Amino acid sequence: MILVDTSIWSLALRRRPAALSVEEHRLVEEWARLVTEGLASLIGPIRQEILSGVRRPEVFQALRRELSDFPNLGIDAADYDRAAEFFNVCRAQGITGGPIDMLISAVAYRHEAPVFAVDTHYVRYARHLPLRLHLPRQPR
Repeated sequence: MILVDTSIWSLALRRRPAALSVEEHRLVEEWARLVTEGLASLIGPIRQEILSGVRRPEVFQALRRELSDFPNLGIDAADYDRAAEFFNVCRAQGITGGPIDMLISAVAYRHEAPVFAVDTHYVRYARHLPLRLHLPRQPR
């Protein structure tokens, strides 16, 4: 499983293909490959972020149904402790991470799932945390 961050889901589901840069196209193509291969997963807070801000109820319901097809990595109470620990490790290195990013990192760590994100702050986190990142395949 690959834990796909909100930033990737937003590119794939909310942005028009014509508005994507070459790099963003590559990320969306990788997301599509992960989806096709059944490797894309999410957690509750990511699901909430994806669904937040959808104005039309029928679009919200359709998106909610589509997201229900993806594996949801469970969050345990210990993940919140690990997220706080990860925050403290990063803070000691001068890196401030948001609580959701740290929770994503903790859940990914426990599930041994790499994180696939656009946000470069995960690269900074991974320098100090036992966090694996998923990188798109290089174009041929």
